[in-house]
Amino acid sequence: MNTDEIQVRPARADDRDRILAVHLDAFGNDEGPVIVSLLEEMLDDPTAEPIHSVVAESNDEIVGHVLFTSVTIESSRESNDRATAQILAPLSVPSKLHGQGIGTHLVQETLKQLAASGVQLVFALGYPKYYSRFGFVPAGVLGFHAPYPIPEENAEAWMVLELEADAIKSVEGTVKCCEALDHQKYWVE
Repeated sequence: MNTDEIQVRPARADDRDRILAVHLDAFGNDEGPVIVSLLEEMLDDPTAEPIHSVVAESNDEIVGHVLFTSVTIESSRESNDRATAQILAPLSVPSKLHGQGIGTHLVQETLKQLAASGVQLVFALGYPKYYSRFGFVPAGVLGFHAPYPIPEENAEAWMVLELEADAIKSVEGTVKCCEALDHQKYWVE
């Protein structure tokens, strides 16, 4: 699919069922129901605000969805510096469309929007090979701890992206996410 044919736009309330269907398809029968349940909780969680729920659409079909929710960083430093930050979770494209650049296009466009809105840092727990293409780097070595310990063998999967120059230098500490995502089961492999 040509990404020129894809419109990236904020999700609307009437997109919800189609968005959930995309995630269920993308993650399959094993993980899909868990991801869909988490997504529903996150969309309804006031502690996730501001939420950036964004879809990729082609010919009136939702061909991708990404959710960014607010996080705070509990710093061990005695500083008044606060970074505005979000976490990317989840990202999905229907299984029949995997490998066509839709997810990449969706994430790139949404990151531009987040940067323009003043978000300084974005976190993700995912595949380093995939997310490094956007500039994500391991977060732990930069002083950002996940809400729950990440096993050493998966340490590179906990990543951060700096959308504003030098934002990483201004803060470090433990990332606290919305209540819906703040459960250890989502942080272990």
